[in-house]
Amino acid sequence: MSGGEVAGILVAVFWAILVSFLAVALARLAQTLRATTRLVADVTEQAVPLLADASAAVRSAQTQIDRVDAIASDVQEVTSNASALSTTVASTFGGPLVKVAAFGYGVRRALGGRKDDGPAREPRRTVIVGRTVSRREKRKPRGKRD
Repeated sequence: MSGGEVAGILVAVFWAILVSFLAVALARLAQTLRATTRLVADVTEQAVPLLADASAAVRSAQTQIDRVDAIASDVQEVTSNASALSTTVASTFGGPLVKVAAFGYGVRRALGGRKDDGPAREPRRTVIVGRTVSRREKRKPRGKRD
C-alpha cells in the first residue's frame, strides 16, 4: 500500500465518522422537532377552550359593568330628585315653621314671666371645704331695684 492509498482510507474513515455523527445529530433534531410539534398541538388544544372561557368571562364582566352603570345612573337621578325635594320642602315649610316656633317661644316666655303665685325656688348651692356657696345670687325683681 502506498501513502496515497493510506491517506485515502483515512479520509474515507474520517468522512464515515463525520457522516455518522451528522446522522445521529439529525435523528435527534428530528425527535426534538416531533416533540415540539406534539407540545404545540397540546398547547393549542388546551388554549382554545381557555380562550373561549376567557372570552365568555369578559363578556359577562362587560354585562355586569353595564348593569352597574345603569344602577349608578339611577342612584344619581334619585339623589338629585331627593335634593330637589328637600330644597322644595325647606323653602315651602321652613320659613313658616320658624315663624310659628318663634311665636310659640315668645308666648311661652311671656306667660312664663307672669307666674308669681308659685313658691319661690331656692338657688342651688354647692358645698366647698365645709362652707356653702351660692351658685348665683337671687335676682331682684325688675321694678324693685335699689
